[in-house]
Amino acid sequence: MSREILAVFPAGGPRGSRPAEEKAQQLTAAGRPATVVMDLDSDRFLVVPAGAS
Repeated sequence: MSREILAVFPAGGPRGSRPAEEKAQQLTAAGRPATVVMDLDSDRFLVVPAGAS
């Protein structure tokens, strides 16, 4: 099964930094609803279209 991935960010970021959530918020504000999910296998945050499962 393939899934559209809009952006990828490493899980280990500076304390207080949330680049994946910020990117999802920017996309949503621009009219492309997005959300963040965690890919445990690769230890990354993925920004995907909202409603994707």
